[in-house]
Amino acid sequence: MEIDAISLFEPECGDREIELVCAVLQSTRWGDGPMLEGFEQAFAGWAGRKYAVAVGSGTLGTWIALRAMGIGPGDEVICTSHAWHQVAQAITLAGATPVFADINYWTGSLSPEKAALKITPKTRAILAGNTNGHPADWEPLRALADAHGLRLIEDSTEALGSRYKGRTVGSFGDVAVFDFSLPSALCTGEGGMLVTDDDELIHELRYLRQRRIADRNSVSVGSRVPLQAGMSELTAALGLAQLAELDERLALRKEAEGWYQAHMESFEGVKPPYISEDADEVNWMLYVVHLGKRFTLSARAQMIDDLKSSGVETAAYSHPLHQQYYYMNAGETIGRQRGLLRDTDRIGDRALALPLHTQLDEIQVQYIVTTLKDTATNVGAGAAIYL
Repeated sequence: MEIDAISLFEPECGDREIELVCAVLQSTRWGDGPMLEGFEQAFAGWAGRKYAVAVGSGTLGTWIALRAMGIGPGDEVICTSHAWHQVAQAITLAGATPVFADINYWTGSLSPEKAALKITPKTRAILAGNTNGHPADWEPLRALADAHGLRLIEDSTEALGSRYKGRTVGSFGDVAVFDFSLPSALCTGEGGMLVTDDDELIHELRYLRQRRIADRNSVSVGSRVPLQAGMSELTAALGLAQLAELDERLALRKEAEGWYQAHMESFEGVKPPYISEDADEVNWMLYVVHLGKRFTLSARAQMIDDLKSSGVETAAYSHPLHQQYYYMNAGETIGRQRGLLRDTDRIGDRALALPLHTQLDEIQVQYIVTTLKDTATNVGAGAAIYL
């Protein structure tokens, strides 16, 4: 069967995106204008939060949130090293120390029980994410944060539209952060959003984001040093257009997910992705499978190469931060040897991301699964793949 190369992710651009971007290009405001304000208001409403602050990226947004909370040198923030978007690197940028706790093996998100073991007198916040779309265990995470007087920061980059116990992700943290780079279902190329209900924190988030035109006559200018981490009108226009059709786009991705599930059922040793009983809805960022124990890190790399030669783009889902050079050489308080985060290492070595986007059709999904099965058999000598 001849088939075009299948990308891991593809952004969707329609007439609405072109119309709104052209409107900005024809205006005199390419920054700090009505598109930005409209996108913030619309996204806050979609997320069910009082306020939204558009930023240059999820990492910059998290950095701003940490500064707004007064978290910096000498402070510790508990997080995981397992994620697609490395939002946790903002902790290092802010001068604080990331303290890596292990994940829940099934959901891939921060384990509340393992996070509790990492709390010290220096701990100021917990940063948890909804890994690949599956909501974290937010009820016990909130209880843990409240019990120790800690801030709770939610990374919802990977989980647009997912729901936990009746609430949409992005509604659990004191601040929640979204990143709109690929492969987000809401893609603006670059950019992100902070959302919160905190009437005091919102002013600091906006101030630290950037020096705006309206600040020229403010007596508080210069009292603190802001970043230049805002979002342009062009990016906001893309965001508004993408947000308007996000629910329809998520539904199309669900259809592709259903094709995967159907074809994976005949794939011996592969089970559907895990969904906990507390998760009302999961919108996967990518379709991620976990390879069996016989597969090694190098075997996964070989499978990625084999799939690429067959016209299917795939990727290692995560390159855990604690295994990356900077953190391995950042001293005893940060660096971690393999084996100390057992489930993170286990999943990090064997998680394989497959294409998931609105441009897929069922024939392509069938081809992806068939090619994956052949590759797994060749590389693993018949070893099972499981989730």
